[in-house]
Amino acid sequence: MKIKRVMMHSQGGPEVMQLEDAELALPAIGEVQVEQTAIGLNFMDVYQRSGTYKMALPSPLGLEAAGHVLAVGAGVTDFEIGDRVAYGPVLGAYATHRNVPAARLVKIPDGVSDETAAAALMKGTTVEYLLNRTHRVSPGEDVLFWAASGGVGQLAGQWGAHMGARMIGVTSGAENCAAILKLGYSDAIDRKSEDVAARVLELTGGKGVSVVYDSIGAASFDASIGSLATYGLFVSFGATTGEAPPVPPSLLQHKGSLFFTRPTLADYIKKREDLVHAANEVFRLVQEGVLSVNINQRMPLSDIVEAHRMLEAGSTTGSTILVP
Repeated sequence: MKIKRVMMHSQGGPEVMQLEDAELALPAIGEVQVEQTAIGLNFMDVYQRSGTYKMALPSPLGLEAAGHVLAVGAGVTDFEIGDRVAYGPVLGAYATHRNVPAARLVKIPDGVSDETAAAALMKGTTVEYLLNRTHRVSPGEDVLFWAASGGVGQLAGQWGAHMGARMIGVTSGAENCAAILKLGYSDAIDRKSEDVAARVLELTGGKGVSVVYDSIGAASFDASIGSLATYGLFVSFGATTGEAPPVPPSLLQHKGSLFFTRPTLADYIKKREDLVHAANEVFRLVQEGVLSVNINQRMPLSDIVEAHRMLEAGSTTGSTILVP
């Protein structure tokens, strides 16, 4: 089958990506062939393209998508032709069609669109492990979440509020601050005009928050440390501004016997049962109306270079969908 897919032959800026023609073989043992209808865009894609994460070249790109099953390989029993499915993270999502290991696929339930599944699966399962398993958020707990107007941040605000936590979001600009107050956040901090740590202490009566979820990295490290209460947990789950600096144990000691962790989604959904559980939790909350998935940008796959430029520039909000 002739398909189109995005490949890179070197790592660097968005221009290294090229939309190419390719031939797709029949699915191998344990694989499912998917005709893709919606492709998700994640900052992890930028890390892989830019060279932050070293990749064997040439390499495909993209980690999540949704579509329907065209064919199944030998040994596949959980999926049939016509099933609506989604996956992530599995490298190679920037394509019109592709073969996916059946162990990494999940079925999309009724009431959840393909676009919603593609926009929410990786972001939603990220929020699931952060709020439920890296640290179990409790009712009444004060939580600080960076990049609150992004795709992960928007879901986190809604999910955390549903769990009864007081969600404090950090974003940029008055418009984004106003927007996240409608997405579960009780308070919004403008990182461009406010001292984040000082504002957190003001909001919490000088105590600080018990947990910070920080996907920014270098630029936000000091503010995150300064926002934590005694025994607080610093969850560093991304680095859009570069890696956070090394954390000397004495810093954690002197700042209040703090804890520091750097989790990754891949570990939390490594087992199929964990992947299925996390995905089903995301889809359940979408079906129940707890999670509103805001797809604020839709772009053709052929505009992938511009999509990456926008994502890196921070000019996107919510989720972005690529249409094959």
